[in-house]
Amino acid sequence: MARKAVYRFAVGASDGDRSMKELIGGKGAGLAEMCRAKLNVPPGFTISTEVCAATAELNGRLPAAVQVEVDAAVSAIERETGKRLGDPSNPLLLSVRSGAAISMPGMMDTVLDLGMNDEVVIGLAKLTGRPVFAWDCYRRFVDVFSSVVLGVPSETFEAHIEAIKKATGIKSDQDLSEESLRILVAQYKASAVEFTKQPFPEDPREQLNRSIAAVFKSWFSDRAVKYREVQHIRGLVGTAVNVQAMVYGNFSPTSGTGVLFTRNPSTGAPGLYGEYLIDAQGEDVVSGSRTPQPISQLEGDMPAAYAELREGVERLERHYKNMQDVEFTVQDGKLFFLQCRNGKRTGAAALRIACDFVTE
Repeated sequence: MARKAVYRFAVGASDGDRSMKELIGGKGAGLAEMCRAKLNVPPGFTISTEVCAATAELNGRLPAAVQVEVDAAVSAIERETGKRLGDPSNPLLLSVRSGAAISMPGMMDTVLDLGMNDEVVIGLAKLTGRPVFAWDCYRRFVDVFSSVVLGVPSETFEAHIEAIKKATGIKSDQDLSEESLRILVAQYKASAVEFTKQPFPEDPREQLNRSIAAVFKSWFSDRAVKYREVQHIRGLVGTAVNVQAMVYGNFSPTSGTGVLFTRNPSTGAPGLYGEYLIDAQGEDVVSGSRTPQPISQLEGDMPAAYAELREGVERLERHYKNMQDVEFTVQDGKLFFLQCRNGKRTGAAALRIACDFVTE
């Protein structure tokens, strides 16, 4: 590949911009623009869409030159955060997400909490003083990595968690104790080993490379191919992959995650429109496992984060001159922006929004 494959971003600076959607995907372009707008975005990097086919040709391995760029970009995240991947005393965990030039919601794979292993979970529990949080992250990682990367049927893990909830008499995943979470991690890993006949990967670098390959591979999955056919999406070379430092909506009762439109997508009425969950990670909002709260309630739960969120999305509307669809996480009261894109809307809403924008 003639041009570079990895595009870094951090608050106030980014290698990419919104004109590069074909190369770094819609999510990557949104992350780059939010960083340029100086919104609080976890640092990370985007691997370009051009690498997607090349990785497939190498049976999931990154081209050697791309691997060098990825390693350098991970080091940049470590410098930015002061944390290190695989270091139990101050661990960096990563998210790995897809992002094509045209949005394909739910069609491709995501891996969160990457970097967890038997040593890191102990270190994270000690560092934060929150063992339930640390073991919850480990449980989530083993679940999603096993499903997405190793191909273990997700029903396997659902059966384990339902059994332990029934045995302990609890209703919600967020009420699981440290002991229950430790048991679940052991059960999840045992199921993965039984399915793959291989040890569960403990090396964070191996976890990262295999997760990147799996997200690229999901571009070619039957459901993604069918979605592109139905939606008449043509001419794209593949998906990009976005790797970011994790932020934790499941860290504490003053943490959470949500999605919102900057205006009502049905009517066009001004005001935030969306939902969020306290003490949750992003997948919880869309999984249906818990009932989200309307975004308006966030003002009462976390007034400072809500005020910052309103100011941030107003800046995004002015920046893009368009209604935005935004994903965010609050970790212990601190707000982070994870994604933005132009929001879909009805015809009536489009007319009202256009008129309001002219007035504003």
